[in-house]
Amino acid sequence: MGVGVGISIHRNFRVAIENSIFATPKNGLGFFPNVGASYFLSRLPGFFGENLGLTSARLDGAEMLACGLATHFVPSTKLPILEKALISRAASATSSSFDLAFISAIIDEHSLQQPALNEKSVLHKMDVIDKCFSRPIVEEILSALEREAAEANMAHDDHCCEWLDLTIRLLKKASPMSLKICLRSIREGRVQAIDECLVCEYKISSYILRGQISKDFREGCRAIVWDKDKKPKSKPYSLELITDHMVDHYFSKLDCDEELKSLKVPTCLHLPMPSFELNVIPILLATP
Repeated sequence: MGVGVGISIHRNFRVAIENSIFATPKNGLGFFPNVGASYFLSRLPGFFGENLGLTSARLDGAEMLACGLATHFVPSTKLPILEKALISRAASATSSSFDLAFISAIIDEHSLQQPALNEKSVLHKMDVIDKCFSRPIVEEILSALEREAAEANMAHDDHCCEWLDLTIRLLKKASPMSLKICLRSIREGRVQAIDECLVCEYKISSYILRGQISKDFREGCRAIVWDKDKKPKSKPYSLELITDHMVDHYFSKLDCDEELKSLKVPTCLHLPMPSFELNVIPILLATP
């Protein structure tokens, strides 16, 4: 979750287990999904990244593998065996044979190719997700979800109603400013390299901490971390009160902009994300 995702998600091998949980829950705190989230969320199937980023929805290990957030799924009981295999074979391998394909082959031997998805998995709702979360602004996404909820209710589709109601509640509970920033960050991340995404996220974070337009992050920390009343009072309190100009502020230049652009991202972060397909499975373990 959160920063833990950033530490793991950019690696060559991301091993999930049955107890793994993935989430980017920053919007509820008045912040936004960072640590490269604008890069990896924007590269998930369809508009699934917008769904995860905006709602802070949780995924289990099988779902992580299915959408490409993990590269392998290994039952937790097999982790000690996998660790021993990696160590012993690494010790005996030559420098020429010890490459990514070699490591992947070892993990493959202990992984499940396609663990079953729960019948209530959000991945079964991809048609609705793409229909709603492809909208250009958060207000339209929310309206589209509410229309789908009304139709599902009329059709007595209880499973869909339950998911839609939860999704709508999560969006309405989050900081409106965070939602606006999050959506724009993911949309811009679709055409940015990882280093560009990280620089943009750094700038956004800097402006959020300054609190010049909104102090939702401080209020979120108060409500969730300090006082624990879990009732943050966002300002502006609604999406309609947030103008494009206000959102632009978080994406504007910093004094150190040129210096940021000249920074070199470590080679290990210039990794292509896997080919995301809904029948491919994965979240983190190692990288050379």
